Amino acid sequence: MLEELIKEYNNMQNKYGDPSLNSINFGGCLKNPDICLVFVNPTARNITAKKEWTGIRSPWIGAKNVWSLFHNIGMIDDEIYTRIRSIKGKEWTPDFAKEVYENVARNKFYVTNLAKCTQIDARSLPDSIYKKYLALFFKELEIINPKKVILFGNQVSSIVLQQKISVSSVRKKEFLLNNKFRCYAVYYPVGNGSFNMDKAIEDILYIKSI
Repeated sequence: MLEELIKEYNNMQNKYGDPSLNSINFGGCLKNPDICLVFVNPTARNITAKKEWTGIRSPWIGAKNVWSLFHNIGMIDDEIYTRIRSIKGKEWTPDFAKEVYENVARNKFYVTNLAKCTQIDARSLPDSIYKKYLALFFKELEIINPKKVILFGNQVSSIVLQQKISVSSVRKKEFLLNNKFRCYAVYYPVGNGSFNMDKAIEDILYIKSI
């Protein structure tokens, strides 16, 4: 079933992403993860977006700062984190990416984006594009069946929960999505939101503990 979703996500790349790039899918524990992390949409900084990439196409491959968040919340082990910090983004290989996400899976985490359409840069997308992915995203959740879902930022939280969300007002508050999925809105921790990383770590550690 995930393979069918990937086909649809790949087709949508030509409509809503840059056609010169691959769509980025998801990665980690594919069956009942403890935590599902939901970001906005991928950019060309993810090296798996390149057409010549032959490995898995999962979020944040080739990035660096966000892996500090992942390490702090227990998503990756010390040894993997040290290796990520020691190499440049362009030095990631398909084998290393696979090893990293196998470690993510062992720690019972799953990482995805609401929209899978890769953009050249980190420009904001209109709500209308994210909403094009919403039905498929709900199917993705049904297949993966995570115990808890972390929604990063006001925009993603508002679209997924289908109500106006301000993260600062709902920290550590639980929302029940589709009468099934326990969701939490958390500060976006990278890029312009990097100054909120400590708050994001605090909230995720709390959510893990309850």
